[in-house]
Amino acid sequence: MAKAKKSKRKKTGGEDPNERVVVRNRKARHEYELIEEVEAGVVLHGSEVKAVRNGDVNIDTAFATVKGGELWLKNLDIGEYAEAGRYNHDRTRDRKLLLRKAQLRKFAEANEQKGLTLVPVDVHIHRGFVKVKLAVARGRKTHDKRQKLRAKEDDRKLREAKRHFVQ
Repeated sequence: MAKAKKSKRKKTGGEDPNERVVVRNRKARHEYELIEEVEAGVVLHGSEVKAVRNGDVNIDTAFATVKGGELWLKNLDIGEYAEAGRYNHDRTRDRKLLLRKAQLRKFAEANEQKGLTLVPVDVHIHRGFVKVKLAVARGRKTHDKRQKLRAKEDDRKLREAKRHFVQ
């Protein structure tokens, strides 16, 4: 009789390090009305990948633009990787984003419309690759932000009242 092969994959109780969100742009959901989202790959140098895996990323001021038929991510701040020494990277250089042509055309059209911008929502690792979730966004006015916060507060109070009423 043939023996069944054992899986070489280690079973761990924790999360898979190749599938995780590194950083979220929480401000983006408050400052903008997100219309449509897409996941894009990022072209990075070796020390940048190590720094991203360590979580040394800031996407608060980042945005994407279309230049020369390609999508570029600007102002993404990836901290220096200490062990890289003199082979380290420039922290805020423009980084190329990888999308399919149809997706790129669609988002390029949206980017050209007045009042719309491409905002990174999060940076995550998917199957070992660094990805950025981009959203076509429209800026919110101050009164829109207040209205959203008021509606959120009302929903919270309603849920709490229902919970106390049922018990």
